[in-house]
Amino acid sequence: MILKEFCAENFTDIPKALVAGAKRIELCDNLAVGGTTCSIGVIEEVTKYAHEMNVSVFPIIRPRCGNFIYNDIEVKIMETDILKAVEIGVDGVVFGATTTDNWLDEEVLETLLIPAQGVEKTFHMAFDEIPKERQKEAIDRLVELGFTRILTHGSELAKPIAENIAHLKELVDYAGDRIIILIGGGVNYENVDELIKQTGAKEAHGTKIVKI
Repeated sequence: MILKEFCAENFTDIPKALVAGAKRIELCDNLAVGGTTCSIGVIEEVTKYAHEMNVSVFPIIRPRCGNFIYNDIEVKIMETDILKAVEIGVDGVVFGATTTDNWLDEEVLETLLIPAQGVEKTFHMAFDEIPKERQKEAIDRLVELGFTRILTHGSELAKPIAENIAHLKELVDYAGDRIIILIGGGVNYENVDELIKQTGAKEAHGTKIVKI
């Protein structure tokens, strides 16, 4: 069975999305710039509502738009946001960090994993900043760090996801049962079944993943 993760900017469309079959909510403010951390109030009310419907909630932890190279102040902000989200009772958090040479910023990730103990961890589309020839190595390292899943489009977002099927299938096959590959970026209720079939993924993500 496909798990459909609905990417929501606020509470407004969540009731309709759950009726339409979404089983997880990723909360992202400012979707026009790729998503940033929602307010604590939004996270709290969405979590309360979703849990009544047996649906999980994963807020993105991202202090600003732009790249995924963070300074000490930004990391501290992210630590605080994770702590607050976990206190509220979210089921998981979504974050990522890279270095100037497009590799995992392991120091930042290890720092953020501490407040995220006890909930699931998704490494977001910062993964697509990593060169394709190193992505399998990155999967291995994210497994070691304790991440639950990786959200990926399979390339830069400008490229249609249908053109990334072969690479996404390769990542899904390589990850196996060690970590979930969550496909996103251009996945919607019209193409999700075919993309799942062709890539072998078991989870899909999008703002239009269900018809509302």
